[in-house]
Amino acid sequence: MWKLANAVGYQAVWLVSIAGAARGATTAGLAGACIFVVLTLAFGGKQRADLRLIPFVLVIGVLVDSAWIALGWLHYSAPWPSAQFSPAWIIGIWLAFALTLNHSLAFLQGRYALATIVGAGGGPLAYWAASRGLGAVHFDAPARTVLIGLGIMWAAMVPVMVRIAEPRRTRLANAVLR
Repeated sequence: MWKLANAVGYQAVWLVSIAGAARGATTAGLAGACIFVVLTLAFGGKQRADLRLIPFVLVIGVLVDSAWIALGWLHYSAPWPSAQFSPAWIIGIWLAFALTLNHSLAFLQGRYALATIVGAGGGPLAYWAASRGLGAVHFDAPARTVLIGLGIMWAAMVPVMVRIAEPRRTRLANAVLR
């Protein structure tokens, strides 16, 4: 039951963040992400592992999304605090995504081929929906090019993040962060 609640909660954060950004507001998405974090840490049962995972996923996510901006492939609505970097509402989505890796996406741990497939399909689909459905993301390069690039990036990133989330990797992260 918790894994379903985690998946639904993440999707709610994504939708509130995207819808808010499309209207020029970032606070709703950030508030939703904060609520999701508090609930996941309180009820998810993996507080220590989740807290150790968050910095890794945030760094990966912010660097990658900022790279898309620098490459001139896309830009975001509500680019606060800077149009040159991942906006705050995207950071909130990455924060929430980090807290799915030990919960609703835990089934991917040890299944790297499946994680690659999920990343290759799910990542571009999320950006496409944010772009075409709500207008929170704008493609500055041809959509096909952006979506293929996103698919390749997400196909590489999801298995890496899943591997970092695995219990023995979390212990490694604990040692690195000491």
